[in-house]
Amino acid sequence: MRMRRKKHGAERLLACEKYLTSAPVSPYSAPAEVFGRENAPVWLEIGAGKGGFACEMARRNPEVCYFAMERVADCVVLAAERACSTDNPANNLKFIVDTADNLAFIFGKGTVDRIFLNFSDPWSKKGYAKRRLTHRRYLALYSYLLRDGGKLTFKTDNDALFEFSLEEIDALGLKLDKHTRDLHSSEFNEGNVMTEYETAFSSAGVKINMLEFTKPFGFEISLPTEFSLDRKSYGEKTDGFGDE
Repeated sequence: MRMRRKKHGAERLLACEKYLTSAPVSPYSAPAEVFGRENAPVWLEIGAGKGGFACEMARRNPEVCYFAMERVADCVVLAAERACSTDNPANNLKFIVDTADNLAFIFGKGTVDRIFLNFSDPWSKKGYAKRRLTHRRYLALYSYLLRDGGKLTFKTDNDALFEFSLEEIDALGLKLDKHTRDLHSSEFNEGNVMTEYETAFSSAGVKINMLEFTKPFGFEISLPTEFSLDRKSYGEKTDGFGDE
């Protein structure tokens, strides 16, 4: 469902600007420096929605530098306001209004320690497979960004998307550390932070799929050409806000 445009969205984002960052002139070689830190672990969430998962993960893990990407600025308004409104605001959280296609413009090769994909759009229509955030071209992008030994965790309620994701991971020669088709009844549920979608789905009795893999040491993969670092391909930026 398309989110309704937020009134005074740009002004509301500006009021929360300490929680925002954008694409740098060149990709960060040390993303933790955005937070004034050195050598801190860098965690990246792609598709942060309204920010519940990001805010809680940042709160629980104060030692990490947490970046939460969301392409819809109207969602980021709510997410950033959530971060601002907490009684104990996190100083290790930044939201990015952008798409996964532009990740290589923001983060340098091997600079991310963990990636989280939560309830990504399944793009179920025929011919849309390449748009899925677990398509092998995106998995190659994430592997390019991850440090050796870095991890990716994916959760979804969509069984078909989960099966597709397992096949794509296998096609790249990556091995799973964990996977389950019923996360909340599994051994992997301890410490699980639920997103807004996850809470709603699980309350309705929907089982949640989860997988996790580690980038092997010495695993080399090229940046897919469609994610080229040619700045001319970056495209025209918009404010990211939806329709009225």
